[in-house]
Amino acid sequence: MPTAANLTQPGEGQPTLLRGLSLMDSVLLLAGGIIGSAIFLAVKDAAAPLHHPLLLLAVWVLGGGVSLLACFAFAELGAMYPNSGGQYVYLREAYGEFWAFLFGWMVFTVNYTGTIAALCVGFASYSEAIVPFGAKLPVLHVGSWALTRAHLVALAAIAVLTWVNVVGLRRAAVLQNIATWMKFAAIAVFVVLGVAIGKGSWSHLLAWAPNAGAAPSLGSGWELAGDFGIALIAVLWAFDGWAYICCAAGEVKDPQRNLPRSLLLGVVLVGVVYLAMNVVYLYALPMGQVQQVETIGNTAAQALFFPSAGRWMSVLIAVSCFGAACACILAGARVVYAMGVDGVFFRSMGRVHPRYRTPAVALVGQGIWSGVLALSGRYDQLYTYVMFIGVLFYVLTVVALFVLRRKHPERERPYRCTGYPWLPGLYVVISLLWAGIVLVQRRYESLAGIVIVLLGVPGYLYWRRGKRVIGR
Repeated sequence: MPTAANLTQPGEGQPTLLRGLSLMDSVLLLAGGIIGSAIFLAVKDAAAPLHHPLLLLAVWVLGGGVSLLACFAFAELGAMYPNSGGQYVYLREAYGEFWAFLFGWMVFTVNYTGTIAALCVGFASYSEAIVPFGAKLPVLHVGSWALTRAHLVALAAIAVLTWVNVVGLRRAAVLQNIATWMKFAAIAVFVVLGVAIGKGSWSHLLAWAPNAGAAPSLGSGWELAGDFGIALIAVLWAFDGWAYICCAAGEVKDPQRNLPRSLLLGVVLVGVVYLAMNVVYLYALPMGQVQQVETIGNTAAQALFFPSAGRWMSVLIAVSCFGAACACILAGARVVYAMGVDGVFFRSMGRVHPRYRTPAVALVGQGIWSGVLALSGRYDQLYTYVMFIGVLFYVLTVVALFVLRRKHPERERPYRCTGYPWLPGLYVVISLLWAGIVLVQRRYESLAGIVIVLLGVPGYLYWRRGKRVIGR
């Protein structure tokens, strides 16, 4: 196993990654990566099991708080191991290569690549509001499957974003920063103007949804906990992506200081944005309608302003998807790169481009598989399956903080987890309770996520065997 001195680094004489991400770059990478399409599309799923607007706002606060608890633990781990790979590295150091590989397998096969596919297809679909090109028009039919123009635009977006990431970290960071600032500006305009001149009603925030019954009540504690657990699936998906900056820690300047700061600042910033957006949604629409509308961003904009305002919201969603995809591409490739360096994946994935100093092979491989998922049309379903197991890996990583405190008490810890051991312990308890609720309420999706991860076991045995042969 690699020593702490050379974690996920190329061999001697090989080109290495460059530390070129400032604190501002890191915060924007994290925030831009989190804020994709979920806040515009997933609110319906969060609202569906709840029947009062204040409960909906509470579940978004809870989701942000739970994510922040995990960030405290990740901040200590990231400052201890400021190398590319993030969560993969922490799991490897605490539990060994097997568990780290399973996480990396999930990242490459479904999690990050599925997210890239979903975001780029979303970008293509909502770009119709900018340049109408007939997104749903088929180009090719093969049985029941059809290649549409939206697929082609999505593939082009994956190719362009992958190329930008290949030709230099700074180019990718600049593109990411521009997209994120545009996103923030548009959201700020929507929130401020929505409240200032929008045709909404604050009474919406106090009215029960019609389907709550004639005399609604909060019900039993267990029923309410179950409702919150189901709502949290969508909310945690919307907050997912806060660990992106940990994946790219090997390229963050002064990571012992900037990594913890970017994690905490980024998640708080996103939490404020999400809460503000939900308040405006509820100001624009009654709870019953929020529970039914798939594209709530467009519908809320039309209700607040005028019918054509939905078109401008589509532009915002397209830009948001594009920027989030760029962040996901940057982060995901660093996990694949770390696996390649360790020899538990294709070794070529661990190569750094001698000119651009980026993990070019990992980026291209990730882009190709993301394109395959985009064409398959199954990325959304796969991501639903893996959300359950993804949270379990977060739990395993937070528990790794306790393991490493015992295993390596002598290691320098530039940042020590806030509220240790109570706050990380609280995260573990909350997340395991959530996992239990989801396992009962969404058994098929939960078990499917476990199966997807376990399909990586034969791959681990193969690459592990190859690593031993090379070692001889």
